[in-house]
Amino acid sequence: MIRPSKARVRLSFERAAPTYDSAASVQRQICDQLAGLLVDQPPSVMRLLDAGCGTGYALDHLTTRFTAAHVVALDFSGAMLRRIGAACYRVAGDLEHLPLADASIDLYWSSLAVQWCDLAKTLAEAHRVLKPGGQLALASLGPATFHELRTAFADVDDHRHTLSFHTPEEISQIATAAGLVAVDVQKSTKTAHYADFKTLLKAVKAIGANQLGSGRRTSLMSRTDFQRAETAIEALRAPAGLPLTYDVTYLSARK
Repeated sequence: MIRPSKARVRLSFERAAPTYDSAASVQRQICDQLAGLLVDQPPSVMRLLDAGCGTGYALDHLTTRFTAAHVVALDFSGAMLRRIGAACYRVAGDLEHLPLADASIDLYWSSLAVQWCDLAKTLAEAHRVLKPGGQLALASLGPATFHELRTAFADVDDHRHTLSFHTPEEISQIATAAGLVAVDVQKSTKTAHYADFKTLLKAVKAIGANQLGSGRRTSLMSRTDFQRAETAIEALRAPAGLPLTYDVTYLSARK
C-alpha cells in the first residue's frame, strides 16, 4: 500500500500544527466516538499511550477516565507535541518503532494516526509494548474516505488525489496476525460540509492530510483543470454544502 515518505508526513503535520485544532471538527467527533470503546476497560490502568496524539485532544478523555495513569503522548511532529496543554510525558517517535519497553503499556490508544503507517508494523509494535491483557483502541480510515475528491478529479488527470486505505476486514486480519485477540472492528461514517471547493481543499491541508506519496501531482494545476474538478464535485452538493466523507474504522483488541 503506497504511503508518502515519513519526512513528508512529518513536515506536513509540522506545518499544520497551528491550524489543526480549528479545522479538526470531524477528527474530534471520531475521537469522542473512540472513547466509547473504553467502557469496559478497568480504571486501574497505570500507564497508557496516546499514539499519534497530535495536539492532545484525546488526553482529556483519557486522564478523566484513568485518573491514576501515567500518560505517554507520542507523535511524529514536535510542533504538535508543543501544543499539548495537558500534563503528560511528551515523546517524539514513530509508531512503527516505538521507543518504549516491552510489556510497558496497559492501554494503547490511537485516533486517526495509523493510516499514515505500515499497519502490520504498527500493530506488531502495539502488541510488543502492551502488557498481557492490555487493551488497544484505535480509529483509522477506510476506502471510502474522501471519495468526493476522487470523483472531482476522475476526468481531470490520472494522478492520485487521496491515500489508499485498508478495509475493515484487512484491519481485522492484520490485528490477528500481530497476535492481538478479542479483535472487534466497527464502522462509522462522518461527513463534513464546505461552502465551496477551495474551502474544502484548504481544510484538508489545514489538518495535514494532503500528503499522498508516489503518483501524486507534482506540478501546479491549471485553472481549466481546477474548474473541471470544481464542476464535478458541485454535482455532489448537499443542502449543507459540498460533502467530504470520512469512512471510519474502529478497532478494539487485547494482548
